[in-house]
Amino acid sequence: LPNVTKSYRTALTITGIVTWIATYHYFRIFNSWVAAFEVQQAGGDYAVSVSGTPFNDAYRYVDWLLTVPLLLIELILVMKLPAGETASMGTKLGLASAVMVALGYPGEIQENLAVRWFWWALAMIPFFYVVYSLLAGLGEA
Repeated sequence: LPNVTKSYRTALTITGIVTWIATYHYFRIFNSWVAAFEVQQAGGDYAVSVSGTPFNDAYRYVDWLLTVPLLLIELILVMKLPAGETASMGTKLGLASAVMVALGYPGEIQENLAVRWFWWALAMIPFFYVVYSLLAGLGEA
């Protein structure tokens, strides 16, 4: 990191952390998929069947719960806002994005479409807050 401008070092460190977290979780997701399904070749076609081991949807949400707030914080760091505003905006957007992801998961595991839409609508509230905050913040930066 000594070759990186001092003001970007924290953001670059967060990039490395996000990459490590995502790599770990995507290997876990891949292994879960491999265990959950059996793929067999029949002539030139493939047949996919369920193995009986459940696919773990939660890996994706755990990944997002960790990486989305970190990526937003990284974005705020490179906007070069005053320190107090950076901390305030990072906290608010980090928490809002975590709430957004957490509200999405119950909808993911529902079979009832109306319940899925309910959780989607709830998750959109923090999403719009994040988007609005970023657009307003980017306009000032």
